[in-house]
Amino acid sequence: MMKSESTAIDVPESGTVSKGKASLMAAPRDGKKGIAIFDFILRIGALVSALAAAATMGTSDETLTFFNQFFQFQASYDDIPTFQFFVIAMAMVAGYLVLSLPFSMVSIVRPHAAGPRSLLLIFDTVTLALNTSAAAAAADIVYLAHNGNATTNWFAICLQFGDFCRKVSGAVVASFASAVAFMLLVVMSGLALRRN
Repeated sequence: MMKSESTAIDVPESGTVSKGKASLMAAPRDGKKGIAIFDFILRIGALVSALAAAATMGTSDETLTFFNQFFQFQASYDDIPTFQFFVIAMAMVAGYLVLSLPFSMVSIVRPHAAGPRSLLLIFDTVTLALNTSAAAAAADIVYLAHNGNATTNWFAICLQFGDFCRKVSGAVVASFASAVAFMLLVVMSGLALRRN
């Protein structure tokens, strides 16, 4: 009796191999996750900048003593309503940025979700307007402090209150840095939504 040999060859199922290749090929390559990660990093940078602006302006004061202790002149942020508005507005901007970080994380985990991105786009635009208005108003007062206005007899106080002027100028620069970050956030959110 002859023994019959089997000539069958074991071949893996074609569905599993092609399914694995198809899942690799279908991986998103549009960079939405990269945009979401950059969005999160930019929000942290804007938060640091807004907090620095509010804290620097809120602690800006200088006292000058003339002749003796009885003649003192003081410059403080709370003497000027525009600077008070600046501190409140930048604190609100920083508070919004803290609240927006979880939504930005959701955009990292689910980069194709349009809901959180749309919500961030709307609130980023509103916050950009608040940030820009506070920065522009404070920049105008800082300009007057440095240069004065001869027509209205406003004198430049920065020759006497140098430390005060340096601090408020730094706060204004930090607020414009956060405004630029918000502009980038709005543009990036718009681009990410356009790709949906």
